[in-house]
Amino acid sequence: MYAYDQYDQAMVDARVEEFRDQARRRLEGKLTEDQFKPLRLMNGLYLQLHAYMLRVAIPYGTLDSRQMHALADIADKYDRGYGHFTTRQNIQYNWIKLEDAADILADLAKVEMHAIQTSGNCIRNISSDHFAGAAADEIVDPRPYAELLRQWSSFHPEFSYLPRKFKIAVIASEKDRAAMRLHDIGINIVTNDAGELGAAFYVGGGMGRTPMIAPCINPFVPLDQLVTYAEACLRVYNRYGRRDNKYKARIKILVHELGAEEYTRQVEAEFAHLLDQGVEPPLAELERIKAYFEDPAFDAAADARIDRSDPDFAVWVDRNTVAHKEPGYVSAVISLKPVGGIPGDATAEQMRLMADLAKDYSFDELRVMHTQNIVLPHVRKADLHALWTALDQAGLGSPNLDTVEDIIACPGLDYCSLANARSIPIAQRIAEHFAASGKTGILGELKLKISGCINACGHHHAGHIGILGVDRKGVENYQLLLGGSEAEDVSLAKITGPGFDEHGIVDAVETVTTVYENERQDGERFVDTFRRIGMNPFKEALYG
Repeated sequence: MYAYDQYDQAMVDARVEEFRDQARRRLEGKLTEDQFKPLRLMNGLYLQLHAYMLRVAIPYGTLDSRQMHALADIADKYDRGYGHFTTRQNIQYNWIKLEDAADILADLAKVEMHAIQTSGNCIRNISSDHFAGAAADEIVDPRPYAELLRQWSSFHPEFSYLPRKFKIAVIASEKDRAAMRLHDIGINIVTNDAGELGAAFYVGGGMGRTPMIAPCINPFVPLDQLVTYAEACLRVYNRYGRRDNKYKARIKILVHELGAEEYTRQVEAEFAHLLDQGVEPPLAELERIKAYFEDPAFDAAADARIDRSDPDFAVWVDRNTVAHKEPGYVSAVISLKPVGGIPGDATAEQMRLMADLAKDYSFDELRVMHTQNIVLPHVRKADLHALWTALDQAGLGSPNLDTVEDIIACPGLDYCSLANARSIPIAQRIAEHFAASGKTGILGELKLKISGCINACGHHHAGHIGILGVDRKGVENYQLLLGGSEAEDVSLAKITGPGFDEHGIVDAVETVTTVYENERQDGERFVDTFRRIGMNPFKEALYG
């Protein structure tokens, strides 16, 4: 994984001291909240319902045990003993005091971490495939390219105050595990007919109140022009994006209103101009970065067999491990979705355990998944039972990856000042319902996502089943959506009809899964059956 050099460290340290002075002036009353707000947001500090929330960047989701231990220490010292892992591969702390914020940033800087550009109208944390560098199906590890883009976008003077926030994802396989086409820019590393590496650019995706799937504007950009092309995309947006209406300020609206063809024409013209401006970093810089992402010392003789004699362990292996490019290894997913728990939350003790297990069993590396789980990317199959035993004893061994219990949920009205309804209790009730019914395994892959408002931080538009919490005359109401996908078969979920109360929404999910059970054909996931039979059978079962 990438390691800071003297310039990285100096930049982060300087930002800490700059913010320390800004926070001091706010506490002394020398800055108003309106003056302080853009300053704190550029350092990841939000003012939520009950306290400040700090969002910490974990670039492309990769961190080591030292960093995870530091996150645990921050949870204990400055929060209430836990942190919340998010769909942007970040971590959030929900109970921060302003007087502590600069000290937290200083503690992060000691382990090569920060909260820079995790909020504000700028380029946010660059995300990627959580199995990058381990996946059996990837063309190349996409993280060096994500790191190159992170360095280019950090403190970029032209893109620090964009019309709206901006999110970029980078993957390198046909299978999309990062919701790439639901980003402002999605980049897929591909090969052309000559076997050369390049980048397919998808621009104008996003969720929120107007969800859109990004069209491909260029199927092959040479990798030695990657940053230049990204800059061209941003320049056109920065020049013409709406600043008069925040609801129409995202790049997806610009691409939609101009049309993909006209937007592409303008990007290509800007790109041609930039090619002579020396925007692209030298190739030596990319090679320097790549050196940090070389494969660990895999054991080529590692046993590819797994002892499945323990039935509980065998279920966990089947559900929570993923094929690795090395036959004697797997990627092992640590579920942060215990039945009845808060999706994405981990206690300080659990963070420390995960850090220690990563050091013992995964070459000292962890990944934050955009599904709010943690993955150990490189685990020998021979070590799996010992790993699972330790996880199970700590409440981290739930065998529920990609099942109806593996719910993505935003913090909702329990924490967020923007939310209209609670998300967490709904997620808990649904998980408890299906765990008690014994249907989780029967239903198979079923991705359920919950948002507490139209901003869609819980990705409800991309759920096989999505739930959106709304305020209906002061009462929480939940709309049910069906048929979404964030993967390579990307689609946007459709609303079934009138919403449900907090109890009725659980019954509604049970109803649509029963329709699926009755109608599915061999090998079909929920979303496959929905696409084949359409909405009507589900609506009839829900509303009569």
